[in-house]
Amino acid sequence: MSRPVESSPEQRIAALHAIRDRFPGNVASAQEARLLVAMQQLGHVTTFEASRYLDVYHPPARKLALVKRGHEILTTWRRSATESGKSHRIGVYSLARGDAAHRADKVASF
Repeated sequence: MSRPVESSPEQRIAALHAIRDRFPGNVASAQEARLLVAMQQLGHVTTFEASRYLDVYHPPARKLALVKRGHEILTTWRRSATESGKSHRIGVYSLARGDAAHRADKVASF
């Protein structure tokens, strides 16, 4: 797994949109692929980012499906304000270090 590169919010959103466009569709497998690739390429993905920029309708369900496929995904929490200014507790998903060994074959199976 390549190390995540620090980027501006605009660059990060552009990277998330590029991943979304690479795996089009609303089926669960496409959403799972987008979430997995985003974690691999960017180091972590928040549930907010997954919903807004990856077009993942229900991030916790897609994360659970990836865990059931054998991926070790860590969840941490942070508080973040939405567009309305309200603070919410959001999940931050990242792959455990050892999960990188499964990267190529797991993405290819989507």
